[in-house]
Amino acid sequence: MLLFRSEEHVNRWCSMWNMPPGAVFHLGTAWGLARAWYGPDRRLPEWRRRTVEEAEAVLGELGLTGPFWALR
Repeated sequence: MLLFRSEEHVNRWCSMWNMPPGAVFHLGTAWGLARAWYGPDRRLPEWRRRTVEEAEAVLGELGLTGPFWALR
């Protein structure tokens, strides 16, 4: 993950390095994803890995949809 000031900065960087842009989202969305993804304490006996459907639901609730975020 790379952090940029703006989408214009993303576009300049991608142009300079001849790279296609990936997913671009606000830092607040990244924080929401981190909290949702890593929030459950994996040390708890009842913890279990999310199913693909559950993981897709987490991404969808944050508005992270489209081909970049596809898990299948």
